[in-house]
Amino acid sequence: MTAHNTLVLGIETSCDETGVALYGSNGLLADTLYSQVEMHAEYGGVVPELASRDHVRKLIPLIKQCLTEANIMSKELAGVAYTAGPGLVGALFAGASVARSLAYAWSIPSIGVHHMEGHLLAPMLENNPPPFPFVALLVSGGHTQLIKVSDVGDYELLGESLDDAAGEAFDKTAKLLNLGYPGGPALAKCAEQGNPQRFTFPRPMTNRPGLDFSFSGLKTFALTTSQQNTLDEQTCADIARAFEDAVADTLSIKCQRALTQSGLSSLVVAGGVSANKRLRSTLNIMCNKINANVYYPRHEFCTDNGAMIAYAGYQRLIAGEHEELNIKVRPRWPISELNIPKSS
Repeated sequence: MTAHNTLVLGIETSCDETGVALYGSNGLLADTLYSQVEMHAEYGGVVPELASRDHVRKLIPLIKQCLTEANIMSKELAGVAYTAGPGLVGALFAGASVARSLAYAWSIPSIGVHHMEGHLLAPMLENNPPPFPFVALLVSGGHTQLIKVSDVGDYELLGESLDDAAGEAFDKTAKLLNLGYPGGPALAKCAEQGNPQRFTFPRPMTNRPGLDFSFSGLKTFALTTSQQNTLDEQTCADIARAFEDAVADTLSIKCQRALTQSGLSSLVVAGGVSANKRLRSTLNIMCNKINANVYYPRHEFCTDNGAMIAYAGYQRLIAGEHEELNIKVRPRWPISELNIPKSS
């Protein structure tokens, strides 16, 4: 498959967002998304069985909508990309089954995409994409990783969270403060009213060498602080602010360390937590201080979406990769196992 006039349909169903997009040699042509947040909010978190059912219900209408918006016929497609992992196994199977069935019916190749590779490459969809090589901070509900990226598929894991991911810690802290679901945005909104001087949380694992993270202790520190004080509205905001500052500072310190150790001057920040305003502000200040450039995806591409899967799939399909007819998904899939795209 060549890049000329190549169109790839991307399908994302790893968790609670159903995303479908079209990407080709002329860029992103269409992007549709259905969020299940409202449904899961009733239960205080993602219910895997409900997520899978909703993907099945929404995928075909979203694919039709995407093709209609782009004024594209199915016969014009050159491939189908889908999220093969990591993620919720039922949700992954929902997307993979639809993607493989369509590819078979349309007689075109399909490719399973690593969810975090999609996030990592999301800034490539912007008008000012980052040049290779760069350091990537992948920070989401399920992952917090620092990766040296030399090219598409050429990844070196520099450090990762040893326990809770940053986004997971956001969600758990928001829950203990009774801030609702999804926890990350709720905690960030609450923190806007917080007094940054009242509480000081630790910056875990920054006082020792290395690029690994640990965020479970911050959650415990927030719990202890809440138990030692009357948990009124202002105290909640103050705890939220202290927690958010600690996460942002910790990530910034580790990113600066990774840039220095790797000798690189470009930082890519992706994943759901990359939308956090305080984190962006902290990273911008740090990068300005050391004359480094920082890149983010647009807000709608920070969270799960079909565009990033379409782009990552496009890069691998034009290199000649494709999947066999059997359907394979991987709920756990280290990104370090990926290789540079090559013909299957």
